[in-house]
Amino acid sequence: MRSLRFRAWLPSLLAAAVSFCLAAPAPVRAAEGHSVDVDPRIGTGGDGHTFPGATVPFGMIQLSPDTAMPDFKHAYKWAAGYQYGDGSLLGFSHTHFSGSGHSDLGDVLVMPIAGDVRLEQGDPAKPGSGYRSRFSHDSEVVQAGYYAVTLSDYNVRAELTAGRRIGWHRYTFPAGKPAHLLLDLRPSIYDYEGKVLWASLRVREDGTVTGCRTTRGWAPGRELCFAMRFSQPMASRTLYNRETDILYKGFKGPGYQPEDHDAQGGRALEGVFDFGMLKQPLGVKVAISSVSEANAIANLDAEGQGWDFDARRAEARGQWDKALAAIDVEGSKDQRVGFYTSLYHALLSPTLSMDVNGQFRGPDGAVHEAVDKNGKFEFHSTWSLWDVYRAQQPLMALLMPERSSHFIRSLIASRETSPFGILPVWAYQGLETWCMIGYHAVPVIADAYVKGVRGFDADAALKAMVASATYAPYGDLGDYMKLGYVPIDKEPEAASKTLEYAYDDWSLAQMAKAMGRKDIAATFDKRAGNWRNAYDPKTGFMRARKTDGSFREPFNPDAAGYGSDYTEGNAWQYSWYVPQDVAALIKAMGGDDKFVSKLDSVFEAKVDKSHFANVEDITGLIGWYAHGNEPSHHLAYLYDYAGAPWQTQKRLKQIMDSQYANRPDGLAGNDDLGQMSAWYIFSALGFYPVTPASDEYAIGRPFVGRATLHLPGGKTFTVTADPLDDAHPYVGSVTLNGKPLERVFLRHGEIVAGGELHFTMQAEPNRAWGQAANARPASMSVSTTKVSASSDKKSGKTPL
Repeated sequence: MRSLRFRAWLPSLLAAAVSFCLAAPAPVRAAEGHSVDVDPRIGTGGDGHTFPGATVPFGMIQLSPDTAMPDFKHAYKWAAGYQYGDGSLLGFSHTHFSGSGHSDLGDVLVMPIAGDVRLEQGDPAKPGSGYRSRFSHDSEVVQAGYYAVTLSDYNVRAELTAGRRIGWHRYTFPAGKPAHLLLDLRPSIYDYEGKVLWASLRVREDGTVTGCRTTRGWAPGRELCFAMRFSQPMASRTLYNRETDILYKGFKGPGYQPEDHDAQGGRALEGVFDFGMLKQPLGVKVAISSVSEANAIANLDAEGQGWDFDARRAEARGQWDKALAAIDVEGSKDQRVGFYTSLYHALLSPTLSMDVNGQFRGPDGAVHEAVDKNGKFEFHSTWSLWDVYRAQQPLMALLMPERSSHFIRSLIASRETSPFGILPVWAYQGLETWCMIGYHAVPVIADAYVKGVRGFDADAALKAMVASATYAPYGDLGDYMKLGYVPIDKEPEAASKTLEYAYDDWSLAQMAKAMGRKDIAATFDKRAGNWRNAYDPKTGFMRARKTDGSFREPFNPDAAGYGSDYTEGNAWQYSWYVPQDVAALIKAMGGDDKFVSKLDSVFEAKVDKSHFANVEDITGLIGWYAHGNEPSHHLAYLYDYAGAPWQTQKRLKQIMDSQYANRPDGLAGNDDLGQMSAWYIFSALGFYPVTPASDEYAIGRPFVGRATLHLPGGKTFTVTADPLDDAHPYVGSVTLNGKPLERVFLRHGEIVAGGELHFTMQAEPNRAWGQAANARPASMSVSTTKVSASSDKKSGKTPL
């Protein structure tokens, strides 16, 4: 998700891709945790937009090197602050997005310096012109929870690790040169002049450095505070107000005070902390808070005890080993690296966004406490919902339902503290950006509930879902509710919005049914059919209508970009977005054979990439299919619904072989906070949630020889495949717990109950398997999706 976009009623902006290839199976080393097979460098080149630095699962801190913080017009490539092809570093900052298509954060930038201190960043092409330093990838160590590099211009060895709310640094300085740490509160990822509205910086009596800054970036008015301590006493310190320097331009008259030793306030602050000649490494620990300096100090006191960097590094690795142990995969080193790096990336967001005292900042800008009718919970933010509802959050509901419950409680809390009374659209650190389209927090909640996730207030959740689906000012929902579609003469990208709203409506109906709310279910089941209002049988494509009911002319299915009928796509890519009723879409397109033929034409088209010159996120092209962007993610699985699962198997092989590689530029596009990675994980296991809020997964084909899911309650579900190699790319037959499986879908309950899914692979397609109508995944118009056995049935009405 990505490119700049503006709503008619509120400004918005944007946010896209990851994962990796597999080879022949070999036994995994049981003595090592899976973190040994994580390579955070994957995605740091090209358009992957991942960061290589230190963090823990869903951690508040993402402590990572920054190679650039360019102005907002050129920030796309550096959305995570780091590009593998760069040769110098600005320093290390404490907050980053993983794989987003939009940039911000890069808070609390620090740089260790040996010798003379320069206060400007400098020109990468002119070494020594500023405080930035050259580095070599040969000196980097990049692991889950740990990053190290040598800063060549200072001969300083920098090491980073992280806790949930603390960033830990260790800097080893060369002998004979004075050691300094520079703190720059001016730059941010997605930087531009005037972004910092105000900042404060001070050194407290005990030597703790604290400060805050307020920025007008992607989320306007965002405040971020910090507290920093050092393992060695400062010899001296100077705090600079660089804006004052610029204003006075060398005039030293009354009122001139560019620097201060103890405190500064302004919009362009820096601090330099001097430590003299050090005989041992300098330790630095930093806590952050979106609430206050006092809360940052409390976070540091609670979670930043002592100075044992190696112990903290071991703890971070232990957290990753524990999280990654949710799935055991056997295979070659390449297979394991691809799989576990994908799982690693899928477990980075949403991030913890509350302090140790339970306080968080809500979308209203006020401070709140993370407590609801079920008690205290952990508030998380960083929600790329247009992306993660598809596979990343369904993966959490499957592997980590307890954590999924905290995520949903966070979404409800955001709605309850929102001045608009709706669920988040694209939020981070509690604040809303209004990026992208749809109300996709709705399927996140519905999918979890239908699959048995509990521990949250279902009545409050349903109320929030209905509020989001009926808030007329958002994305022209008012006209959508009146007309049954979004009119293009009132709202841009109207075809995409109509389709996505209709799916969200269907997911809401599924939760209402599971709760026994037939009245709500009936309303939104009806709205779920609104996709038909976008379908043009004359052209065979989804199109945007005008208020008078006519389709907008002229029409070109190849057209994409701003001003088109579609969001980050064209008609070839969006005309398949009816996940709730694929059977009806097949019928509308003329039946199985015509549907399959048209789907083939998507993958086999000869495409001029210039169509997407102004849409930077449409990447990873196979014909019109764009794996680097989410609207295409379910397309390969649609053959299952038309009785041609062998075609799904064929297309998945194409995608896996061409879109993932274990190298820095090995991702087809933005990871979008784990969505691209989650697609890979599900597809490698052999099944995928085409329709979140259904209890079904469409079966593809596996790309690992053996994988064991360790599920809550001590259950295990094992996927095996034999023979698994390039000579046997097709599924010959499938068994579930030793019995033949003639259908091309799995039910969620079958997975969480434990058991074994076995694929027998073969060289040629099995064109008979999965053809029967009752062998295909469910569609709204031909069968009713069954909720899992754990779903609650309620009588009576919940006030909405």
